Amino acid sequence: MPDPELKRDFLRHTLATLAYRGGKAVRNAPAEFADFQGAGRRPVQVLAHIGDLLDWTLSMAQGKREYTESQPLLWDEEVERFFSALQRVDNYLASAEPVHVPIEKLFQGPMADALTHVGQLAMLRRLAGAPISGENYYMADIAVGRVGPKQAAPKKEF
Repeated sequence: MPDPELKRDFLRHTLATLAYRGGKAVRNAPAEFADFQGAGRRPVQVLAHIGDLLDWTLSMAQGKREYTESQPLLWDEEVERFFSALQRVDNYLASAEPVHVPIEKLFQGPMADALTHVGQLAMLRRLAGAPISGENYYMADIAVGRVGPKQAAPKKEF
């Protein structure tokens, strides 16, 4: 069985990956993107859902298991909420506080869902006529603990 601290570090790396990829998907989005009607939920609704998933992740880690579906805020506020929620989860995982559910369940549930929705935002950007550049994410400078809006510059975009 892997060391529990290694699992926490891996989940923190997942959060940093989500911050990097999510930051790219929301950064410099045109003002009209938030309400783009492309397929299903509007981008601002998708981003609000990601914030809800991150709040749920923290809640479960703390042993509360509370999920709340929030009403979307304005786009810039949702972007701020996204990074704030990432920071709160990362801070908890970096602390000595116990994680009350299996790390694997946090990954397979809310974290994998959040990664899926970041991909959805990237696809919606393309449909809305404001695509982001493709990138070799293997080469990206993603670091545990770097979960804010300020991310490393891409190393290999295409």
